[in-house]
Amino acid sequence: MIKYILKQNKIDGSPGFGKWYAYPVVEQTMSLKDLAKHMAEHNFGFSEAMCIGVLTAMVKCIKEQVLEGKNVKIDDLAIFSCGIRNASGGAASVEEFNVVKNIKTVKLRSRATGTLTAKNLDLEATLKKATATTLKASTSE
Repeated sequence: MIKYILKQNKIDGSPGFGKWYAYPVVEQTMSLKDLAKHMAEHNFGFSEAMCIGVLTAMVKCIKEQVLEGKNVKIDDLAIFSCGIRNASGGAASVEEFNVVKNIKTVKLRSRATGTLTAKNLDLEATLKKATATTLKASTSE
């Protein structure tokens, strides 16, 4: 279940100024160890230690491959790739381009794939309004 809160856009000049928008509430961030424990609780024959070992190796290999310029696709989850955030303004010509001046940062990108696509999430997700102060679920809207 995805809980959400409503926030009003207070950015002057924005086309959505004064309008209300839903934002997801994140109640917990699971660590790799938490995920391994969760996986082991599904009783599919692997211990928590085995799960954490496989997940840790997977993370290391995904980083390595992405930093080599490859995309890594995990079916029904995401495609991980490297992105470049350019500095504003750009270079006037190829000759004037400078990595330090014109590249702001390198980032990790992920995009949903397979059964985790936006269309499927819309079909499977259950939404429930949460209060902003207590973050306890209230009735659905």
